[in-house]
Amino acid sequence: MTAKGTLAFAKVMAHCGGSPSAALSHIVREIAADPRDPGPYAALDELRQELPAEVAAALAAADTIGPVVAGAYFAYADGDMDEAVKWLGPACGYSPEVPWARAPWFGDPRFLATVTPVALAEATMRISDPGRDLTTVLAVECLEPWFAAIETVCDRDPIPDQMARMAILLRACGRTTESFALCDRADAVRPVMLTEVVRAGTWRALGNRAEASAAFHRALALEPGNWSLYLDLADLAAEQGEFAEAAALATRGEDLEPHDVTMAAAAAAYRARATGAPTDRQRFAELASQVPEPYRGTLAGYASAS
Repeated sequence: MTAKGTLAFAKVMAHCGGSPSAALSHIVREIAADPRDPGPYAALDELRQELPAEVAAALAAADTIGPVVAGAYFAYADGDMDEAVKWLGPACGYSPEVPWARAPWFGDPRFLATVTPVALAEATMRISDPGRDLTTVLAVECLEPWFAAIETVCDRDPIPDQMARMAILLRACGRTTESFALCDRADAVRPVMLTEVVRAGTWRALGNRAEASAAFHRALALEPGNWSLYLDLADLAAEQGEFAEAAALATRGEDLEPHDVTMAAAAAAYRARATGAPTDRQRFAELASQVPEPYRGTLAGYASAS
């Protein structure tokens, strides 16, 4: 369908059908067919120009992928590159095997020169949020423009914490070598705790618990008072059957943050597994319902084996 035909049909849906959201979704289906085609984006511009209030309302209530993709383009058209990338991230996460980032605007030098590392990092995190498989050949191919954007933005404005967050997307896509390399680049700017945590997560995903533990210990050296690192180390120790160490680490974390339910539940479960103490089994039972799955089930397995 031509851009003119796409717009005409979308206007009918917005007016006669009473659904601007459906109109946006119709145009976005045209974008999905070929995100590089400028025609549907022109149709979006015209639809917003003719029905500004209706389009604004559809974006405000965005609960389907159509208005989300449209919102990304509109933010770009308005010159708000940070909002544009943060709109596009969830769309790519929801349907990673659609090449949304092949849109002309995503590769625009003006976009790449303006989007901030904070916004790009947040957007990459949103890609992972829906929990889709990002390691398929098609998904990786569709996400290639994101990898290029990461390179460009990190070269332009290297901020260690944000580089570490972007490295998570590389790991999620199976690009562990590139993830490690980005962490190394972040360290070259300035060592920060988050970089070591991301590096630990990548080693853990590869099944190398020893390297993961070493990275978590380096993170702890950078932030000795970070209680969540003790929980990470305790979990690793438990995975290796070292329950006395897991109990000691988790108890140290609980001492630092006695009000966190997950921390307290883990400490109780690991102590119960290490010592068989009935008081710790009871303590875990009292807290378990407040711990999210699947972690609750993992801890329950340890506690019940005591």
